[in-house]
Amino acid sequence: MFDDFKQLKAKVNDTEINFKIRNIHKSCENAILFLHGFPQTHAMWAGIADQFAENYPIICSDLRGYGDSEKPLGVENFTFRHMAEDQLKLMSHLGFEKFHVVGHDRGGRVAHRMALDETDRLKTVTLMDIVPTRLLLSELTTQVAKSYYHWLFLAQPSPFPERLITSDPDYFYESCLLGWGAANLDDFDIEKLREYRKSWENADTIRAMCDDYRAAIEFDWKHDNEDHNRCLDIPTCLMWGKAGAMAKHYDIPETWKKSFTNIHQAPIDGGHFFPDQYPEETVAALSSFIGNKLD
Repeated sequence: MFDDFKQLKAKVNDTEINFKIRNIHKSCENAILFLHGFPQTHAMWAGIADQFAENYPIICSDLRGYGDSEKPLGVENFTFRHMAEDQLKLMSHLGFEKFHVVGHDRGGRVAHRMALDETDRLKTVTLMDIVPTRLLLSELTTQVAKSYYHWLFLAQPSPFPERLITSDPDYFYESCLLGWGAANLDDFDIEKLREYRKSWENADTIRAMCDDYRAAIEFDWKHDNEDHNRCLDIPTCLMWGKAGAMAKHYDIPETWKKSFTNIHQAPIDGGHFFPDQYPEETVAALSSFIGNKLD
């Protein structure tokens, strides 16, 4: 995976962030940052990020708490704002003051927070299979709670969820991969699955991912309430799995119309993990959107 990429780590925002990068010495405003979601790592972007033009810098980063990035202690250290600061400072560290960001799941929520906190730095933002955090938590329906029960389970006080998950991490996290619409385990590349399992079998990662969801309820909800009247004029691509739980329960473009003025829609076959299921279609949609915004 990731031919021609270098694996590096950088200490930014008092947190060591693990990432892979291609064209590290290219200085331009067309760098593309890819952010994964739960319960994955940057490995999800293999076969997608490396399909973009070779002359553009490509960065695939592990969020704090995930993969090989640092896992600080304390729920307060896992807000989307802290995660956004990590990635913004990483890109500054690499010399990219303006760039494109693509985020799936938690990575999409981090990308949204990046857009809110440092609007002028993002040339485009792509959000994959999410609705606004504030909407999901403030208007939680029975149907959404059943599909996305893990939001509430993982947010329970430590060590309750950690102890249950640790008894069989593969069973729990693979149930997450399969539980949000139209996925089978053989939809996931075996090398990527190996990387995911290596990550989620680490007790510190299990604790950190729980803290991520605790922070969403304890801190991020408040942050998003403070910003809910802001509408950003950043070219935005909304992608979602047509057979996924999000598409079943929400009109995804409608949920974002008060947040962004310039929205491009790109529904993809598959469920929540459509990038793993349909990488070629994902690349085509991303290339069409970002390609029109490259200098």
